[in-house]
Amino acid sequence: MNTISETPSSKVTRPAVTPDGDPSRCHHRFANGKRCRLPGSPSQLGLCFQHFTLSAAANLSRQNAHDDAEDLTAELLGHPSESASGLEIKRFLSRLLLLVTKGRISSRRAAVLVNITNQLRYSHIPPHR
Repeated sequence: MNTISETPSSKVTRPAVTPDGDPSRCHHRFANGKRCRLPGSPSQLGLCFQHFTLSAAANLSRQNAHDDAEDLTAELLGHPSESASGLEIKRFLSRLLLLVTKGRISSRRAAVLVNITNQLRYSHIPPHR
């Protein structure tokens, strides 16, 4: 429904306002149910630049979901010895960095592996007296 305001000199036609508010506003809804106040763009699916970018990033991360069940033992460990030396740990972390940057391993899985590596590293050091 269009509303028309008449003034003596001209007629002003405004677009219909839906119960949600201004149709030109961003379509993003916050957790509390309120809508974003920034203007939306039809070329960005009715979202503002910020929410369109966040939505695109979320979709991209879903598409690039890592298979955390993939066995990367050979690529990460190479030929490990029974007791890991500092040099072997550095090589492991370098390999891990390469796999993360290539997108073959998730940052979450990498963080767990780094934590385990730190535990191994410090378990070989006798306590200070």
